[in-house]
Amino acid sequence: MKLRIVIVEPDLARARQVIESLAPLGHDITVIAESAALARRVREIAPDIVLIDMADPSRDVLEEMALASDPLERPVAFFVDRTDRDMTRQAIEAGVSAYVVAGLQPDRLAGVMDAAIARFQMFRRMRTELETTRRALEERKVIDRAKGILMKARGISEDDAYALLRKTAMDQGRKVAEVASALVTAAGLLS
Repeated sequence: MKLRIVIVEPDLARARQVIESLAPLGHDITVIAESAALARRVREIAPDIVLIDMADPSRDVLEEMALASDPLERPVAFFVDRTDRDMTRQAIEAGVSAYVVAGLQPDRLAGVMDAAIARFQMFRRMRTELETTRRALEERKVIDRAKGILMKARGISEDDAYALLRKTAMDQGRKVAEVASALVTAAGLLS
């Protein structure tokens, strides 16, 4: 599979080594040597993965580079020559998919990219599942509140209140959660 890769590397000789190691794979590679306007350039290119090589980044530079590469939108592999525990933790918390100490070594690059992409996809699935679960929980809370309002106002059972919400939703071509939300909002206005 052909990937669009951005390499953030200020040292053009090192960038050339990386390009040469990836050339046989046929990827579309762009090198960004300057960190100025990195976020804008990355957005314009819309790469499948970002590879950042920094010999000795400070915490501020590391965070800036990770955020500019938008690790929640695409895999980011960070290569550093040396690190400490706090810097590693910050990189991982910023969403970096791979944090490799000992610098960018062209012979290990394909494996690191594969791992970064797999880790990114796994976390994306987890974020999606978490968001779906949160949304379902919020909908459940609204539906329960709406059932309570109907039970109190009409003197009906919980099952009957849900059946009424469901029938209304079907009649209106809407989701039960939407009808429940409208009812909760209306009840809030009337009280």
